[in-house]
Amino acid sequence: MQHIPLGGTDLKVSRIALGCMGFGDPTQGVNPWALDEQAAAPVFRRAVELGVNFWDTANVYAGGTSEEIVGRAVRTYTRRSDVVIATKVGLPMHEGPEGSGLSRRAIFRQIDASLTRLGTDYVDLYQIHRFDPATPVEETMEALHEVVKAGKARYIGASSMWAWQFAKMQEAAARNGHTRFVSMQNQYSLVQREDEREMFPLLADQGVSSLPWCPLAKGHLARPYGRSTSRTANDPIGRRFAAAVDRPIVEAVQRIAARRGVPMARIALAWVLGNPAVAAPVVGATGPAHLDDAVAALDVRLDEEETRELESSYTPRLPTGF
Repeated sequence: MQHIPLGGTDLKVSRIALGCMGFGDPTQGVNPWALDEQAAAPVFRRAVELGVNFWDTANVYAGGTSEEIVGRAVRTYTRRSDVVIATKVGLPMHEGPEGSGLSRRAIFRQIDASLTRLGTDYVDLYQIHRFDPATPVEETMEALHEVVKAGKARYIGASSMWAWQFAKMQEAAARNGHTRFVSMQNQYSLVQREDEREMFPLLADQGVSSLPWCPLAKGHLARPYGRSTSRTANDPIGRRFAAAVDRPIVEAVQRIAARRGVPMARIALAWVLGNPAVAAPVVGATGPAHLDDAVAALDVRLDEEETRELESSYTPRLPTGF
């Protein structure tokens, strides 16, 4: 496994991140496909075996039960000092001013709740799940800074917003001497490349790492076009990637994978990993084999002809996910 610094910090993360949205109580939240603790155990064990030390979750996943399962997995299969835990704040957990958003009140309440569920004194990376237009960015950045100063988070990151919003938050932090974001968890794959226009140049300029979510477009880039799974049928995000305009892209992945004799997922992930701003794609593995394929993608080097074949059919579209 390759490990690199996150956003120029001393935090070393594996180049594949284990996305934990698929773990939790399936009766909670909007994840009816979530794996309970027993079903998730083989994935955590394989992550430890492969050196995947970067585990990403959120307070909102499966009503908080994802954080609980992640916390117990850390204590069962590894050591707290050997794993990088990332979680998020911002999306609705419950009604009331402390239940959602990025106000000072909400951030302070939700970081403590996340730490309790995770069973740890700190998280390595605390990420805002979305931009909050109802809260002044100065208030949000000051509150996140105080979370870091209190030792409850080592670093902070952001996720899924317009580049101007991210720049505004970074500038507010710099102007007031507050902690700045070291990562951006943005949606990025062969079928969603809009962040190449402004977000990726901004990240490169500021030395911020990208942690792409949905790098396989909810599995659509890992199987022949039109072949669905039960999760895809029940996942509103997954249904975004079923457009006919994406068929040539999926078929290009399939052709290259067939020529190389490897699974499609390795080709699609290798392309994402080729972006110099990308630190670690967040892979929502629901089985050990998914992690095996993701780690194997680190050894795939696409040549110029293959890259052109993968990219040539892309058409501009609206960004999704925020």
